[in-house]
Amino acid sequence: MKEFFNKLLTGMSLGIVVCLIPNALVGEILKLIIPYAPFLQTVLNVSIIVMSLLPVVIGVMAGIQFKLTPIQTCSVGLAAFIGSGVTTITEDGTFTIAGIGTVINIAITTAIAILFVQFLGSRLKEWTLLAMPALTIFIPGIIGLSILPYVKNGSLLIGEGIMYLTDLQPVIMGALIAMIFSVLILSPISTIGVATVIMLSGIGAGAANLGVCASGVGMCIASYRANNFGTAIAHIASAKIQMRNFFMKPKIAFPMILTAAILGALGGVFEVIGTPYSAGFGLAGFVGPLKYLDLVGWNLESIIISSTLFIALPVVLNLVFLKLFEVKLCWLSSEDYKVNYE
Repeated sequence: MKEFFNKLLTGMSLGIVVCLIPNALVGEILKLIIPYAPFLQTVLNVSIIVMSLLPVVIGVMAGIQFKLTPIQTCSVGLAAFIGSGVTTITEDGTFTIAGIGTVINIAITTAIAILFVQFLGSRLKEWTLLAMPALTIFIPGIIGLSILPYVKNGSLLIGEGIMYLTDLQPVIMGALIAMIFSVLILSPISTIGVATVIMLSGIGAGAANLGVCASGVGMCIASYRANNFGTAIAHIASAKIQMRNFFMKPKIAFPMILTAAILGALGGVFEVIGTPYSAGFGLAGFVGPLKYLDLVGWNLESIIISSTLFIALPVVLNLVFLKLFEVKLCWLSSEDYKVNYE
């Protein structure tokens, strides 16, 4: 069971990186440039389209981890897409594909589909090519689709808890929300999905961004010695790369959670704000700081606050807490952050 969970999380982590990083890297920056260079709109559109392929890519990446055959792997990807919630069908039969789907349900559907194709194995014999994709879509895929509303409702419970925190005074609220989102970004739960579902805005959205930033920057620094430079930098775009390691050893996130608490509290003090559609991105593509500057205006004070809370302090605080947990307490080591691509 542990090995199954391990491979599933690894596949999910890689799929999320492949599909979400392109838009995270260029999305918010392109929005600033497009008014002066309209031809770049195509680049932005392409990155958004790729995001909607997340369920398929997660299914394929998970299939690779389980060393499934090409037909089995593609069948899992298709089933994950069906159960993801990416598509909607209107009363007139129009299909719409948008968003990234419900990440938790993608994971559940992918797991069911993998078990299903493994059960079928070679039982279909010469009918494998014809029957396996159809059976995987019609059974695991539809199971995933049928439980989608319930999984969405479960996600709403998390959102309601976060919204409750917004009723507290800003400093405490900021610290708690930042800590929550610093953990959510390391889990299968979509920080972007939670933020948009509950329409998290204002200081709550700003704190969420700071929490995600704390995990992204912290995991980047922590994993540098165990991985190459490119892999380390990728953590800033999506800390979910460490999802597998986090579930195997949750204490690797302690330095980032403490960093998030301080950043979130300071975000409440300095009233760092955001929108439901910016919350959950953190420093990826500079979405968090750019949205804050867009909302409050580009002036010397806001630029200093943005640079300090989103860049300088996450680096300094994470370095301090990582040294504390690695050198002083001996709780962690660089190998705990090793990303396995095999």
